[in-house]
Amino acid sequence: MAEPSSIIKKRVLKDGNRRLEQWLGFICWILLLLLKVCCRWFAREFILLLVDLIKYMNRNRLGKCISKEIKDYVRLQCESRYNESSVLQDIPASIRAKISQKLYEPYIRGVPLFRGCSHEFIKQIAIKVHEEFFLPGEVIMEQGSMADQLYFVCHGKVEEVRKPEENETEESLLDLHTYNSVGEISVLCNIPVPYTVQVYELSRLLRIDKQALVEILGIYFSGGRVIINNLLEGRESSLQSKILDSDITLNIAKHESELTMRLNCAAHDGDLYRLSRIIGAGADPSRTDYDGRSPLHLAASKGHGDITVFLIQRGVEINARDKFGSTALLEAVKNGHDQVASLLMEAGALLGIDNDGTCLCEAVAKRDLDYLRRLLDSGINPNSKNYDFRTPLHLAASEGLFPISVLLLKAGASVFAVDRWGRTPLDEARVGGNKNLIKLLEDAHGSQLSEFSTSFGKQDEGQRVRCRVFTSDPRSLKNERRRVVLWVPQSIDELINTAKAQLRVSSANCVVSEDGAKILDTDMISDGQKLFLVREITLSL
Repeated sequence: MAEPSSIIKKRVLKDGNRRLEQWLGFICWILLLLLKVCCRWFAREFILLLVDLIKYMNRNRLGKCISKEIKDYVRLQCESRYNESSVLQDIPASIRAKISQKLYEPYIRGVPLFRGCSHEFIKQIAIKVHEEFFLPGEVIMEQGSMADQLYFVCHGKVEEVRKPEENETEESLLDLHTYNSVGEISVLCNIPVPYTVQVYELSRLLRIDKQALVEILGIYFSGGRVIINNLLEGRESSLQSKILDSDITLNIAKHESELTMRLNCAAHDGDLYRLSRIIGAGADPSRTDYDGRSPLHLAASKGHGDITVFLIQRGVEINARDKFGSTALLEAVKNGHDQVASLLMEAGALLGIDNDGTCLCEAVAKRDLDYLRRLLDSGINPNSKNYDFRTPLHLAASEGLFPISVLLLKAGASVFAVDRWGRTPLDEARVGGNKNLIKLLEDAHGSQLSEFSTSFGKQDEGQRVRCRVFTSDPRSLKNERRRVVLWVPQSIDELINTAKAQLRVSSANCVVSEDGAKILDTDMISDGQKLFLVREITLSL
């Protein structure tokens, strides 16, 4: 009688499973046999190497201590041979780089020496390091030697020891653990190792050759500047001098100077794309060239508004002066770029002129009406005086410059200003004999006299007085201030609140005059007066 089909299927399946188990057992036996052969080959290789070393040590009578160190080292290398790069030599370089990055980048990122470095810089260091094992008592670096490798501790404990001189004992200086670096001073500064570095317990370290490190610093030199700054922290002044005078520091400074020139060229040419690429490569947009000019100076002088906005957004110093005393705003004003000047003023830029009166008088003497208008629009005081106490209106009146006089009067120039010899602008005009100018100044004299007489009473609603409010107190340096021109409101509180909003100051609570006197009422403010927004506590002498 024929067997059922279900029984036949079960029997076939059982036979198949038995054969599969036999094949798997056979494969495992083959793999085990290969493993034994490999282990025997490695053991045989180790034994042969050890026999040769023993013969060499006996022939040269190296002694028990050195012989033991050699034997332990060979044994360690044999046991850790799977960590050697030779295991991966047949693997493509791109894959080896990924493996190194995966294994070592977390350790490199934690090294204090590389704190603040870019991700790309850390990645390149991780790719270039090699793993090494050291036995207890083994010396990594000898005091007085020149190091050409930089080490980072992964696991274990390493100690810095100062070798004794005559009649002195060995001095332990510092214990190094995970993330600590070894030999950075010698490698980066080309000076002898100041102490011996030896292993306290079995340790795993990462090593990078000096040449590989220098090549990486040549590409990512901004990372080099970060490393130098980290290296300077907490060092003695003598060691700091050696660090700053080292070849690597000088090379970094050279690269920075070259990149600053490229930045300034891009800003001068108005090439925003090239400028952003150079900054993205690690260049500092606040650095200046040999004339003290930053990219913002060049962009402002050429009227490149897009680059000006880009640099302001990057947080560059907008009031930096070059070696000629010019700020970016002054460059924009000199070269007639009103839009750029407005952008800079909105960001809090200052002209940074040491003597406002001399600057205005020079503009009047050159009869440069446009330049004078831009200076006045930038908030400069039209009543500023030069070394002879002459205002720009004095000079314009003496030269018979009618359009310039009109501009100055509209900006708030006073006809009552007196120079060193007691003369007013109206006196100068009468000497010159320009009837139209004399009539203009006489009308201004009457108008300003009327305004002055009414300033002791309540201000009329139609008469508006302007004032210029600065941040900080009058004793601060000019280049630290920001300013805004405001119409004087009815109350002093309203003036303070408006100035705080415009100047983005939250802690101020009063305004003072140039001599530090507190202003209590808006009726005390004259047209065009300088005021300073401060905290009242800062007024104490």
